[in-house]
Amino acid sequence: MNERGDWAVMRDRRLAEPGAAEAYEAARLAFELGAAVRELREGRGWSQTQLAKAARMTQSAIARFEAGGTVPTLPVLERLATALDVNLSVSFVPRGTAA
Repeated sequence: MNERGDWAVMRDRRLAEPGAAEAYEAARLAFELGAAVRELREGRGWSQTQLAKAARMTQSAIARFEAGGTVPTLPVLERLATALDVNLSVSFVPRGTAA
């Protein structure tokens, strides 16, 4: 079997383990939230340090967040939204219709 096939088999085995799908989904969500904040920050021409100061966080916390390395709490998301001058919207969307 080739490398790609080996990886696909391993991935499928890992995702079948208890809790793996939930962990994968949490990682996906963290990555998407981080990308959205990075896009907003860059759209304002801000550095991570500038956003960190406005959100009362550290630059390293912003870097970890933007890289998808942490799953944020609602208070952290609220601080980031306030610093970026955007509204935070949390919603439940039926499966199959989410992007």
